[in-house]
Amino acid sequence: MRLLRNLAYYAVFYAGSVLVTIAAFLTSRLDPRIFRACVHAWSGLQRWSVQHLLGQRLIIEGQPLAEPAIYAIKHESFFEAIDAPTLFDLPVVLAKAELFRIPGWGKAALAYGLIPVDRDAGAKALMAMMRQAKAAAAAGRPLVIFPEGTRVPHGERRELQAGFAGLYKALGLPVVPVAVDSGPSYKPALKPPRPITYRFGEPIPPGLPRAEVEARVIEAINALNP
Repeated sequence: MRLLRNLAYYAVFYAGSVLVTIAAFLTSRLDPRIFRACVHAWSGLQRWSVQHLLGQRLIIEGQPLAEPAIYAIKHESFFEAIDAPTLFDLPVVLAKAELFRIPGWGKAALAYGLIPVDRDAGAKALMAMMRQAKAAAAAGRPLVIFPEGTRVPHGERRELQAGFAGLYKALGLPVVPVAVDSGPSYKPALKPPRPITYRFGEPIPPGLPRAEVEARVIEAINALNP
């Protein structure tokens, strides 16, 4: 049964991804609302496939804030990255700059409003990133960041990338840490029918010292680790 579920998942989600990607590419220069609908359809397809084909129950403890905020999310697999447009209302995701160099994907990501983060860039590029983030927050869009900078195996915790503290200080927004335990469920090639849990932590107010906010985020995003 597990093998059949996985075969159905790969067939439906990957075939659907190709179709949605083509549609997104064709509409990226037309009405942005149509393009964003394609992105949301792809995200929704993943969630539907995970729940109904793989049999992975999705548990969401807490919810996003009504006002703009920075959401610092644990990153264990591709699941939470693709799920962001379903979990949040038109989010702006800060993602590794290398991803924007992927042919086709990079232009689509920029069209949706994703912001590239180049850890090796100079001050000018960092200032441009901050301006984009401030504009997104001013427009009321939630900001999503994976503060560890990369996918981290379930059960491990790492220090946060320096860019997180700079963003927190520059934007003056509350931070909502979000734990997720998608690694054991989504990362294996043969995916088990194991639940995936999101846990929204208590909002962290702006203006705290760097050491304090980082310690609180690290603790909260690892709340689902064994």
